[in-house]
This record gives sequence, structure tokens and C-alpha cells, in this order.
Amino acid sequence: MMPTPQDELAVQRAYDQVADTYANHFRSTEPELPVDLGMIELFASFLPSGKRVLDAGCGAGRMMPVLETFGCQVEGIDLSPEMIRRAQQDHPSFPSQVASISALPFPDGSFDGVFSWYSTIHSPGPDLPRILAEARRVLRPAGLLLVAFQTGQGVRDLSEAYRRLGHNITLRRYDRTPEGLGRLLTSASMTEVARLERAAASHERTGQAVLIARV
Repeated sequence: MMPTPQDELAVQRAYDQVADTYANHFRSTEPELPVDLGMIELFASFLPSGKRVLDAGCGAGRMMPVLETFGCQVEGIDLSPEMIRRAQQDHPSFPSQVASISALPFPDGSFDGVFSWYSTIHSPGPDLPRILAEARRVLRPAGLLLVAFQTGQGVRDLSEAYRRLGHNITLRRYDRTPEGLGRLLTSASMTEVARLERAAASHERTGQAVLIARV
């Protein structure tokens, strides 16, 4: 029997509890491979001068300095107030605020790029069309969306890993195929321009993917 789809309130509560543990463990790009960072550089290279970019689901803000390195003017949003507290504490030079990736608090056409680095992985499949539509809405003409996620199919329970660290939470992850997400991007009137799909590295259990699409 499939579990009840996870809602945003459950995700917010989980990350509020684990924010300091997560932020202290992942301070920069410790989990990323060079090829992953290469996709971020490629994303930035496609953007025009100025490169206003939204880190949509920024967590504690660890990727905002990376985007800045590639010439982006970055600001972030995250569902978790505690994650935003850490983002503002650890990366005070970047604007950040509490908001949902499914209801972005910005006017149409506000950004050259939307950067979704593993921020859709806790959203059930039926939520993705709305999330992608919001990303498209805030993008300028010819703007770009980058989406990174774990590959596969099905739902993974991440709760036990956090419980071993003393956090009594419930948190699930939804794995996806690049082909499936690619179809959703097409349905959202975006055109895929680059794709990375790779096997799991030694510190990972599943494969990873990064898709870049243009409005």
C-alpha cells in the first residue's frame, strides 16, 4: 500500500527540526562531484549578463556562493524558517526568505534563471506541474530552469537516517526518471537544452540527474 503523499507542512516541520544538523554537515559542496558543478557552470554560462537567479529551495544557502562564483546575482527561498535562519546566519550577503516553490512570491518575469538543486525531491509527482509552472512564470523570456534530483522510481523513507542523529522526524523522497521529468518540462512549455545522468558515486545510493530547460 502506497503511503499518503507527503505535504509541504510535513516537509517544513522535518527540516525545521534538522536544520542545524544539516547545515553543519553540508556547509559547501561536499556532496557534489566535479561534473555536477560543471552543470551549474554550464547553466550560468547560458544566462545573460546580470544573471539574476533564484535559488528555489535554498536550504541553508550553501549553493548561493557557488552560483555567485559563476557570475550570478542570487537570492533564495526555502519552505523551512529554520533553514532560512541558517541561510541568513551563514550567508548574510544573499537575500533569502521563507516561501514555497509552489507559490513563489515574485512577479512574472523576475529572474533570468531558477535553480532547483534537489528542492523538488520531497514533492509528490502530482505537485510537479504546479512547481514547474511557477518556475516558468517567474522566468524572463529565454530564461533557464535547472532541476537536480535522484534518479529511479518510487518513494524512499529518509527518516531513519535522521533518527540515528537524534531527530524523530518523518521525511520521504520521491525518485524520478530524467525522461519523466523531461516530459513534464515539455508540458510546461519549456525546452530541454542539457542533461546529465550519472551513476551513484561511492558516497551515494542512487543515481543523480541534472536537467536544464529554457522558456
